[in-house]
Amino acid sequence: MPVNATHPDVVAAIDLGSNSFHMIVARLDDSGTLSIIDRLREPVRLGGGLTKKGKLHPAARRRGLETLQRFSQRLRSLPPGMVRVVGTNTLRVASNSARFVADAERLLGHPIEIIAGREEARLIYLGVAHGRETREGKRLVVDIGGGSTELIIGEGLQSRFRESLLAGCVSSSKRFFSDGGISREQMKRAVMEARLTIYPIASRFWADNWEEAIGCSGTIKAIRNITHAQGWCDSGITRKSLYRLRDALIKAGHIDNLELETLDDDRKPVLPGGLAVLIGVFETLDIDEMRVSEQSLREGLLYDLVGRINHTDARAASVQSAAGRWSVDQLQAQRVSVSADRLFQAATKPWKLDDDARDILSWSAQLHEIGLQVSHGQYHKHGSYILFNADLPGFSRQEQALLATLVLNHRRKFRCAAFDELVKRLRKQGRRLCVLLRLAVLLHRGRTADQVPDVGLSLSGKQVKLQFPDDWLSQHMLTQADLEREQGYLKKAGFKLEFS
Repeated sequence: MPVNATHPDVVAAIDLGSNSFHMIVARLDDSGTLSIIDRLREPVRLGGGLTKKGKLHPAARRRGLETLQRFSQRLRSLPPGMVRVVGTNTLRVASNSARFVADAERLLGHPIEIIAGREEARLIYLGVAHGRETREGKRLVVDIGGGSTELIIGEGLQSRFRESLLAGCVSSSKRFFSDGGISREQMKRAVMEARLTIYPIASRFWADNWEEAIGCSGTIKAIRNITHAQGWCDSGITRKSLYRLRDALIKAGHIDNLELETLDDDRKPVLPGGLAVLIGVFETLDIDEMRVSEQSLREGLLYDLVGRINHTDARAASVQSAAGRWSVDQLQAQRVSVSADRLFQAATKPWKLDDDARDILSWSAQLHEIGLQVSHGQYHKHGSYILFNADLPGFSRQEQALLATLVLNHRRKFRCAAFDELVKRLRKQGRRLCVLLRLAVLLHRGRTADQVPDVGLSLSGKQVKLQFPDDWLSQHMLTQADLEREQGYLKKAGFKLEFS
C-alpha cells in the first residue's frame, strides 16, 4: 500500500543473528525516506548455544526469548506489516529452531522469517548500498556474522553475485579458540580453514571484479575501531593492521588478557574467530584495504520493507524472472491468475485472508506450470522441487515452502501431509489458498482463450459452493466432469465442494 497521511509512520526490523540480536526502528515519511530513531543490540550468542547434535541449548533459547521480551515492548504500537523479523544462520541450521521461532512469534506478535544465506546477502547489500559510505562503481561487500560470512558483488542498488559461507565469528571461535587460548598455531589453523571455505567460490570475488571493498557487521566494525584506536591505520581496515591485531592477540595468549581500547567484554570471546575469518577473506580475495559501512542487514530489511509498502516487491521480480527462465506459458499463467484472484476476492472475508495471502496465491498461479520444462509427467512435483530449492530473492524459507507446496498440490491428489510440514501459522491458510488455486486451474484446463464466466463462490468453513451461469456446465461437460472428480479430491482433504 502507498505511504500516505493515514499510514503508520514508523517501521522496525529485527535481525536474530548467531552472535547478537539487533532491532532498528525508523520513521517513514510520505516520500518513503527513512530516519533511524532507535537501535537496540543484545549479545545473545545463539550460535554458541548449538549442541553437537545441532540443537539449541535451553540456556541459549532462554537468552534469546528474554531479549525478545524486551524488544517486544518497543513494538507493541506497530501494526502488522510494519515490522520484519528475520532469523539467519543458527536458526537455519538448528534442528529444533521451529519451537524457538513459535515461542518468539508469540512474544513479538509478528511473524519471523528464516531467510536463506543468499537472501541474507541480498538484504545486507541493500543496506550497505543505501549508506553514505558507498561510491560509484562495482563494489565487494563482506559481512562476517556469528555463523556465516556473506560475500556480495554489486553496483548501485543491485547485487549481482551473492554467496553465503559457513564461517563466522562464533563458529570459528568455538571451533579453534573454545578454551579462550590464542596461540600462533591456533590462529594459523583458523585462518587456513576460512581460506579453504572461501576458495571454491573465490574466483568470482577476486579483486579484478570490483573497484572497492566494503565491510559491515559487528565483527568488522569492532576490528576497525580497535585498529584505529591503536593507531595501526587511519581509515577503514588494512591488511597490515589485521596482522598487527593478530600478533597482539597471540601475545596476549588468552581472551581474558586482552586489553585493547574500544574492545567490549562481550566481544572478546568471538574476536579471535572473527579476526581469523577476516584475514582469510583478505588473503584469499587479495584485498589490501577495506572501507567500513555503518549499515548492514537491519537497514536492508527496512529498505526492503519500504519497497513492499510502495509496491516494489523483490518477490514479484523473482517470480517474473523464474517464469521467464523456465519458459512458463505466460498466457495460461495469466488466465489462471485472473480467475484465482476473482475467487480470492470472494473468499477474503469468510476465510480471513490478507494481502500477503493474495500475493502468494497470485505467484503460485503464475508459476504452477514451472515444472513442465522438466517433464510433463508429474510436472507438479518437478515444479515444487524447483521452487523449494531455487534462489528466489525476497522470499523467506517459509514463504518459499508455501509456494512450493501450493504448486505440488494444484492438481490431482490433495496432499494434506505436505501442509503439515509448513510452519503452524501457514497451514490453514495454505490449505485454503490451495483450494482456490485448484479451482482456478481447473477452470482453464482447456488452455484456450475462451472466456470463463464469472463464477459465484460462497464459503462456510470447509464448505465450498460454486455457482455457474444457467446452462454453462451443460455446454462444458468436460469441466463438469473435472468438478465431479475434484469433489473426491477435496473430500479427502476435508472440504465439501458443491456446484450448480
